[in-house]
Amino acid sequence: MGTSAITALREIILEVVRYTAQGQWKVFILDESSKRLVDAVIKPDDILQQNVTNIEQIEHKRAMNQDLDAVYLLTPESHIVDCLMADLERRRYRRTYLIWTSFLSPEMRQRINHSSSAVEQIAQARILNINFFPRESHLITFRDPWSFPMLFHPACNQLVRKHMDELAQKIVSVCVSLGEYPNIRYYRPENPLHEAGVLCSHLARFVQEGLDQHAKHHEDFPPPSPRPRGVLLITDRTMDLFAPLIHEFTYQAMVHDLLPLKEGDKTFYKTVLNEGASNEEVKEMELGENDKIWVVNRHLHMKDLLEKLVADFNKFRADNPQFAENSETPSSLNTIKDMIIGLPQFQEGKQLYSLHLNMAQELMNIFQKCRLPDIALVEQSMAVGLDEDFKRPKNLTDQIVRLLDDDDVNFPDRLRLIIEYTLYRDGVFRSDIEKLLAHARLPAQDGEIVQNLEMLGARVSKPLKDIKSPPQPLFARKQHPASGTEDLSLSRFEPAIRSMLEAQMHGTLDPNLFPYTKPLLDGSDGLNQVNVSQASLRSAKPTWARTRPSAMEPQQRIIVFVAGGATFSESRVCYEMSQTYSKDVYLASSHMLNPGLFLRQVGDLSVDRRRLDLPADRPKPKTPQHIYEKEPVPPQSVPQPPIEVSKASPATALGGAVKGPLKSHPLPSPTFLPASAPGKVSKEPKEKKRGFFKF
Repeated sequence: MGTSAITALREIILEVVRYTAQGQWKVFILDESSKRLVDAVIKPDDILQQNVTNIEQIEHKRAMNQDLDAVYLLTPESHIVDCLMADLERRRYRRTYLIWTSFLSPEMRQRINHSSSAVEQIAQARILNINFFPRESHLITFRDPWSFPMLFHPACNQLVRKHMDELAQKIVSVCVSLGEYPNIRYYRPENPLHEAGVLCSHLARFVQEGLDQHAKHHEDFPPPSPRPRGVLLITDRTMDLFAPLIHEFTYQAMVHDLLPLKEGDKTFYKTVLNEGASNEEVKEMELGENDKIWVVNRHLHMKDLLEKLVADFNKFRADNPQFAENSETPSSLNTIKDMIIGLPQFQEGKQLYSLHLNMAQELMNIFQKCRLPDIALVEQSMAVGLDEDFKRPKNLTDQIVRLLDDDDVNFPDRLRLIIEYTLYRDGVFRSDIEKLLAHARLPAQDGEIVQNLEMLGARVSKPLKDIKSPPQPLFARKQHPASGTEDLSLSRFEPAIRSMLEAQMHGTLDPNLFPYTKPLLDGSDGLNQVNVSQASLRSAKPTWARTRPSAMEPQQRIIVFVAGGATFSESRVCYEMSQTYSKDVYLASSHMLNPGLFLRQVGDLSVDRRRLDLPADRPKPKTPQHIYEKEPVPPQSVPQPPIEVSKASPATALGGAVKGPLKSHPLPSPTFLPASAPGKVSKEPKEKKRGFFKF
């Protein structure tokens, strides 16, 4: 499916390491933040194969190594610049190649440009624009859950501008890394009721300015390609408040909603392997791109998943009969040899199937125990506005009250039902919210979570005499058949992103609701080209002669950015749209949301800002004290009297004594790389100049 964001970022970093100080052995130096970025897409062994002797972290104590060049990949932060300047002043390495993950502030640039040590030692300096984390092939995050309160918390108004600049810079990095200079459209709600109603318009403008500046200073951007010009759609969490609340019954969404995961830079689930056997063990297993079972099945509905997992596991066992528990003793050395070769892959596959069968079974247990089928029927009716027979819902209040009374329905699900009911009714009387909370036996502070939805543009409470007409849905409701299966009745809701993408694909997306940052002058948005090739005008074969896009033809890229967090159901939709319309659809966001995290973050919108522990309110990272310490003086060797060595002595057996001092390698001439073309070595400059970061 098109270009993987993981592969794209991996190749960018490896090319830079490979072609920087080309032909020389070098040290690769990271900081804590850039190390997380590199570790997300590259294994250390892959870096060490690029003439790298070792990988070091700039905040740590390191030995002097003046015989080797140093390639720095650093985050532009003040304490990191302190560490860099200390290295340059001490001449820790022979020569310095400096690469930043994103733009430096003017103060940092001046500090480096006005340093005589930097002028003498820096052979190359450039900005790479890679400050983002591909989580999946078409899912990108910034690992920044604090973005939600900074955008929507009323006490964070003074942080919004700076944070939106940072978001825009990261979105630009995603576009540049993919080689896209896209047309930009953004969500502009009609008559917004909340302060953040202008969020998308400002963010889109900042991104447009950032891309324009990058194109101005990089003549080779965007790179020439027959691919149609991409589209960037900027939305925010307020466009769809049902998506992070409703129960989704596809595998990945259910896992992140219902199971106790260990979330961090990677996601782990603790499971029991070989249960009941003598070799039973409890193991934390990663859910990621290296788990092919997870990648293939994560967007399947649970009913389809169970059948497929069992069938695939039986096929796996049939393909490896030599490892079956009841298999006969191998009869030949060749059979044993083949078994030994295949054993690691078999054991890994067996553990992965055990993991997913265990998770699927646990999900089904929760599904039945917590009355999720009954909850889902009510949720779907409220989210879609139609019942399972696609008629106007009746008696919803009575159904909700019965579920709030049910002891099998857990408290978070009760709160989700109350919030969904409030959204469905476009606000209810304040006294009714209090009655529902009391009926559900929820604490009074949960009422703040419901009220805080107003900061996201929802109407929570309404007066006794309400003359306001009910709002129209953002996108027209689709007409469904009058009858459907049970599976369809529990999965009728689709995130608003699906309707937005379908309208974009067909050229019917409302320009008033989703305006462009710039008027289209060349019609390069790929409109009205569904099921038609979108080849370049330079193509020899006319597009009217083709009925379907070729599998080898470059696909148009559509990047969807959701400010304030995205959901796994929205990620699924982007993958499905890619398959349906032969496009490359990427979802990007500050972080991924599950229902539990969304409820906590909405609840935090009314707490004191000091309790949020925002990075902006924390003490700034301090420069490690050891960088100000003097380097230890190497001990002077004491001359020893000459010792006569016989012919049979170990010294001559090992090649004899070394005479004279060891000579260091001559310093190679500096090589400069263009900032936007990794892998292409430019000519050697005649002299070093100040101003490494002038564009």
